[in-house]
Amino acid sequence: MERSIIVTGASRGIGRAIALGAATEGYQVCVNYAHNAEAAREVISLIEAAGGTAIAVQADMTKEADILLMFETVDQELAPLGALVNNAGIVDKAAKVSEMSLERLERMFTTNITGPFLCAREAVKRLSTAHGGKGGGIVNISSVTAKLGSPNEYVDYAASKAAIDAMTMGLAKEVAAEGVRVNAVRPGVVYTDIHASGGEPNRVDRVKSMVPMQRGGEAAEIADATLWLLSDKSSYVTGSLIDVSGGR
Repeated sequence: MERSIIVTGASRGIGRAIALGAATEGYQVCVNYAHNAEAAREVISLIEAAGGTAIAVQADMTKEADILLMFETVDQELAPLGALVNNAGIVDKAAKVSEMSLERLERMFTTNITGPFLCAREAVKRLSTAHGGKGGGIVNISSVTAKLGSPNEYVDYAASKAAIDAMTMGLAKEVAAEGVRVNAVRPGVVYTDIHASGGEPNRVDRVKSMVPMQRGGEAAEIADATLWLLSDKSSYVTGSLIDVSGGR
């Protein structure tokens, strides 16, 4: 049976790698993006060139109306939903908690916590056997900072990802008997554009010496773990937090 997948924040970095990988696994892919339509179209072109099916859907994770429309678009244009990857997230410039504004905190928590909650809610409504669905999987992209705290840099980001870990474990238990598995992948430092958006494009190279494996991760390595969690090979795995962090 053909199934579709929604990957939020899929125009670049980890989300892009997950979207491309999901297409090779046979999913019809919703490539969600917030602003960069051109990058999303490039992902679509790559998927279609390989014989897959994909659509690009703009949705801001801070706006419930956008999220609802994204799910409705998938309902209308793709195969029945089989999976959700909550990948979209933001960081900000390195700062101590004493320097963080209310505006920064609200933006961080709305994007990184409320958005994934709303996406998970809509996915459960479509996947859960209690709602007439046929089951499926949700993977939340968290961060190893959830257990490290990221002092002097991104305590707000770390806190937002700790909230995602708690949501993963709680939701997994709520829907475990309804055919839905919910897990999280917690990347370490990975070579993606997100560091540039936080004002430090070379951050991975600066901190990789603190990683036991002495290197940064690649987006494809995060994608591989995510796709494993969505596959039948992990059929007895739910409520798990898998660190893909080089040993941190």
